[in-house]
Amino acid sequence: MKKDWLHLLLFIATVGTTSLAGALMSGHEPAPTLAFLSTGLPFSASLLGILGIHELGHYFASRRHGVDASLPFFIPFPTIIGTFGAFIKIKSPIPDRRSLFDIGFAGPAAGFIVAIPILIVGLALSEVRTIDDAASQISLGSSILIWLLEKAIHGDISQGLQLMIHPVGFAAWIGLWVTSINLLPIGQLDGGHIAYSVFGAKAYNIARWVWIALLPLAILWPGWLVWAIVILFLIRLKHPPTILDWIPLDSRRRSLALVALIIFILTFTPKPFGSIG
Repeated sequence: MKKDWLHLLLFIATVGTTSLAGALMSGHEPAPTLAFLSTGLPFSASLLGILGIHELGHYFASRRHGVDASLPFFIPFPTIIGTFGAFIKIKSPIPDRRSLFDIGFAGPAAGFIVAIPILIVGLALSEVRTIDDAASQISLGSSILIWLLEKAIHGDISQGLQLMIHPVGFAAWIGLWVTSINLLPIGQLDGGHIAYSVFGAKAYNIARWVWIALLPLAILWPGWLVWAIVILFLIRLKHPPTILDWIPLDSRRRSLALVALIIFILTFTPKPFGSIG
């Protein structure tokens, strides 16, 4: 019961930090009041909704397969988005590759489904402005999915103009970016779970080549080099085996693995951040 209180307290704290972040990007005059903080709630609810559903997808899939897992831990932190994300803790071994697949796939699939309508609303609320008016803003890169939805909602944006994304759209952008990073087929990332479920020990070779591919991407965004170092020393490239590792993946789950690959392709952003002008 005491541990449940920790989850709740961390969640409440993260609502506060993400609401503050959302309020600061909302364009309202900063003030130490609840009214000002409340202007950041649309961003906070959108972001935590996506991250929370992602982790609950893992949680319920774990419970369905008898794997002991914690409720989501949210991480409050005073960054530009007010959080370092969320995670669940798996406390018992994974029985087989089928349950491993379900646990790995459920998170990004659930988060992706929730993020799409939030992104559409966020893009509809976004405004097209001149680059001079947006000179101090950070430019966000576009994945295939975001590019398509921007075109559908705003059409072709003329030269000298820039789409200034609404905080709700920014929350969806973050959620989809996190989804794509989690779907990298490496180690203990969600994509690593899926890759190991499909290929077994051969997934290590895939992980090595994907990790190597991150290095030249640092030319587009230096953060890829940092992420490659984090993966190498903390997440690791190799995925541990399951208990009944010889049980093969069924055809339905193999088909869903292709769905995961499509989600990754649609959401991956080679150059996530840049500058306007």
